[in-house]
Amino acid sequence: MADIEVKIPAMGESISEGTISRWFKKEGEAIKADEALFEIETDKVTQEIYAPAGGVVKKLAKAQGANAKVGEVVAVIDSSGTPSAAATAPAAAASPATPTPAAKSPMADTVPPAAKKIAAENNIDTSQIQGSGKHGQVTKGDVLGAIGRPATKGDVPGAAAPAPALAQPAAAQIKRNPGERETIQPMSRLRRAIADRLVSAQQTAAILTTFNEVDMKPAMDLRTKHNDEFQKKYGVKIGFMSLFTKAVVAALQEIPAINAEIRGNDIVYKNYYDIGVAVGGPKGLVVPIVRNADQMNFAEIEIEIARLATRVKEGSITLPEMEGGTFTISNGGIYGSMMSTPILNPPQSGILGMHNIVKRPVVVSEAGADKVEIRPMMYIALSYDHRIVDGKEAVTFLVKVKQAIEDPVRLLLF
Repeated sequence: MADIEVKIPAMGESISEGTISRWFKKEGEAIKADEALFEIETDKVTQEIYAPAGGVVKKLAKAQGANAKVGEVVAVIDSSGTPSAAATAPAAAASPATPTPAAKSPMADTVPPAAKKIAAENNIDTSQIQGSGKHGQVTKGDVLGAIGRPATKGDVPGAAAPAPALAQPAAAQIKRNPGERETIQPMSRLRRAIADRLVSAQQTAAILTTFNEVDMKPAMDLRTKHNDEFQKKYGVKIGFMSLFTKAVVAALQEIPAINAEIRGNDIVYKNYYDIGVAVGGPKGLVVPIVRNADQMNFAEIEIEIARLATRVKEGSITLPEMEGGTFTISNGGIYGSMMSTPILNPPQSGILGMHNIVKRPVVVSEAGADKVEIRPMMYIALSYDHRIVDGKEAVTFLVKVKQAIEDPVRLLLF
């Protein structure tokens, strides 16, 4: 008998423990090497933990919902054992009498529960899907792609696809009991962490917000004119997020205080541009980072945002992908928000809020004459830390963003 201990892995310097939110296996069940054993939720990320070796789950030392510290043993796998009759009988009874496909994915038997559920609902054979997860595991995003609902552009802030899918998973987790006047549900670790950070931001920073509006017609005309050619070349559509990211980077380069942070009694000016993009996930809002955005072209930014957004929806986003960041962009417009005041993401000193695009009559000056036209307009908001950012700098920053979006060629020339 060879017992192998499964411990809580290190998940970042600031994380010392987590909550076991779900076990994928029971005691006595067989498990393969690199198959998902359990899911752990921390203050910053939720991720699946895989079995270090194949065998039989001999012991689960922690109950679902229990806390466990980094390095603590939570399960034991008997690498030389065989599944118990009780564990294998249900699986055998439920096994369909269908032939095994010839081109079976090597990790088809380790499909996460969420992906299995979607596949079953849409009659998708996961064995025919080429997995993009760890060691070729079929992920939720792979299944969505197989049924024509890729969790990429439609789930990315700023994309044209509808947004309710972003908010739906969180609402679905609420278990209401008919006949009861109240439903009490404990806050998740991630939700508690979000709450603490938001309160801390308001208590420690002097947050002010300034507004402007952007005529989105030039950006929309750009997409209409070049989108087909762009998509053929890069495999992604031209999205507003790449334009806004580029515009933000250009503005930050001119107003360095907004790309800075207070560290003790010092102001630390960042000479790199790691832009956080707020994405709604199944358990709350998280902010993955587009690293070195100043060195990326439009296509590279779009591809990276799509990749990060997909990982957030799957719950496979990792802590290193969310750490750091010098500035954040949040897009409440995908939910229909007309105007809001975004809250800083500490220790950052600025956050840009994008809102929905609404056709409104505006005065347009052409050839020295004014006329009224119906234009697609968007309100944008900059919340900033007034301790190091002056009002003039904040207003100038938004004007620079506005000018870049209303004349996208500026992003290529300057």
